[in-house]
Amino acid sequence: MSINVSDTARHSSSWRLSSSSAICLHIATMIAFLAASSTPTPLYQLYQQQWSFSPTLLTVVFAAYALALLLALLVTGRLSDHIGRRPVIALALSLQIIAMVGFLCATGPGWLMGARALQGFATGMATAAVGAAILDLSRERGAVINSISPLLGMAAGALGSTSLVVLAPDPLHMVYVLLLAIFLVVLALLWLAPETATYRPGAWASLKPRITVPLQARKTLLSVTPANVAAWMLGGFYLSLMPSLIVDVTHVNTPWLGGLVVAALPLTGATAVLAARKLSAFKTLLSGAFALVVGLVVILTGANQEGAALLLVGSVIAGFGFGASFFGAVRSVLPLAEPHERAALMGVFYIESYLAHSVPTMVVGYLAHRVGLLAAVNVYGAVITALALLAITLLLMQARTSMKKGNQA
Repeated sequence: MSINVSDTARHSSSWRLSSSSAICLHIATMIAFLAASSTPTPLYQLYQQQWSFSPTLLTVVFAAYALALLLALLVTGRLSDHIGRRPVIALALSLQIIAMVGFLCATGPGWLMGARALQGFATGMATAAVGAAILDLSRERGAVINSISPLLGMAAGALGSTSLVVLAPDPLHMVYVLLLAIFLVVLALLWLAPETATYRPGAWASLKPRITVPLQARKTLLSVTPANVAAWMLGGFYLSLMPSLIVDVTHVNTPWLGGLVVAALPLTGATAVLAARKLSAFKTLLSGAFALVVGLVVILTGANQEGAALLLVGSVIAGFGFGASFFGAVRSVLPLAEPHERAALMGVFYIESYLAHSVPTMVVGYLAHRVGLLAAVNVYGAVITALALLAITLLLMQARTSMKKGNQA
């Protein structure tokens, strides 16, 4: 019996996704991971009521996710450059599935912290590998996709979780059943996607924690750091303590208000990314930093005057700043990497982002326990505003220097 090799190859390739379909799958994967990351935010008050733990412990639970994500980026950020994107993404999905089971079995803050930590590690593995796979498939659109997908995911997670809190029975379990089903489907579809990275030796050595920034990207990464840190500090606060702040200052105890305010930040951030596609990275970063300053002024005014409308409006304005700052940073830095450097640079970029996302949030949680949530938020907001103003100053100085060089030439 003979086998027609060409027919077999054609049959095998017919089961593979096209490049455009593979990009869609990777986008869905990124959105699903980030949706799962923001899903617990509207549930934190329910967990606090059920298990009676403090805002400080709440921020520790949140930080467990972010710090585990950082660990994953440090250890596995370069792994997909060596063994391929699909194996790393598959392992990340498997860990995420176990984390969803952990949430379903949670009986106290310890379980919650453990599930969040495992979820964080899985998300750290996924963001570097999925982001690199998207850039492999489309270098032109990759920066836009890698900017907008996490924002859409965070908004979807916050709104979806809020909807289940209001409309569904047993939201503390229902949401994780749905996410579990989504991740199982994505894992099954992953093996139909083409592998976009070639095997390179040194996989075990790549697991040694090391921050590697390509020489050609170092100066740019440093210049966008204030804007990027300001944006992610704001995002960390929204995904941890913002619902508690809304209840404290407005005395309106409805899940919809907290969910809408939290979702407004990444949702308008995604809109900003779409609007800024034709702008230069410089203009995108500058407009993002300005929007962060204006949005924070409105948010802090709303918090101190107990104005729910101002909190929502400020979140929309700050959301534009969040999205534009993040997109401007991604667009400035990631295209500078060569193909074999992409996962490593993605990892470093996300390490910076999630350090800003987690460590300051733990500090503000501790400060809230000592001086009260509103006072802590005022200090936190002032720090973010100062960083955004620093970003504006550095960008204007950079523009002036470039202009002088141009005139001299």
